[in-house]
Amino acid sequence: MNILVTGGSGFLGSYLVEELIKKNHKITVLDKNLPRFKFNKKIKFIKSDLLDKNIQRALKNQDVIFHYAGISGIGEAMLNPKKTANYNIIGTIRLLEQCVRFKIKRFVFASTVYVNSEQGSFYKSSKRASEDFIEEYKKKYNLDFTILRFGTVYGLRASKENSINKIIDTALKKKRVIYEGNRKNIREYINVQDAAKMAIKTMNKKYANKYIQISGSYKIPVTKALKIIKKELGYNSKIIYKNKKDVGHYILTPDNLKIKNAIKINFRQTIPFNIGIREIITSK
Repeated sequence: MNILVTGGSGFLGSYLVEELIKKNHKITVLDKNLPRFKFNKKIKFIKSDLLDKNIQRALKNQDVIFHYAGISGIGEAMLNPKKTANYNIIGTIRLLEQCVRFKIKRFVFASTVYVNSEQGSFYKSSKRASEDFIEEYKKKYNLDFTILRFGTVYGLRASKENSINKIIDTALKKKRVIYEGNRKNIREYINVQDAAKMAIKTMNKKYANKYIQISGSYKIPVTKALKIIKKELGYNSKIIYKNKKDVGHYILTPDNLKIKNAIKINFRQTIPFNIGIREIITSK
């Protein structure tokens, strides 16, 4: 199958590309940044972004689009609402237009659990708006879609702003685990490699025009996650909690709220949380 991955050089996108290659798909990556992974000769790379006037060249002869490009951080979105709207909303609409033109079979969109939350700031707003446009394109043009609502993803290649990365980096500098946020937070952590495998599973036709939650199989209180990080670091010192208000972040994964509930699919996680943490620490 011919598949275009926008944002294929990024954290989520690069692992998706690697998993798709294993499945013998023919991959094109559209990204303004060069790949973080070892470049595979089977991959066609187009250095561009969603606002490029010639974006159509990336969609020719494609069957499926995985749209992962855009502003992905809450902090960046809060600082740059106009830029966020341009890339996350206008960029998505431009891509949808070309999907109709080239008769793409499925449009798979990387969204977020924040669309069901009162938190998430302009990032949440941009993803929610994009979801609405995707649904309307289905109604008007019969463009099949799958919307992936990502929860808390961690792993190698994550940005410095990734929550787990920030905790580990701070701990390595200070020689103790420090957490700035609400200690009541609960997350469904999922390693990026498992997130990529789960995303590929949604290519099955039974997930067409569905909202899928991409998150871990079980809830982990942040207090427990921090103890695991501390153990993997080999530290004996007490965990320091700085109950700083989490601006824009949720306490409990908002998977049961009102807006078009996403479904969870059966998926066995292959990377336990402690192993994933160990892998990150070893890479530092």
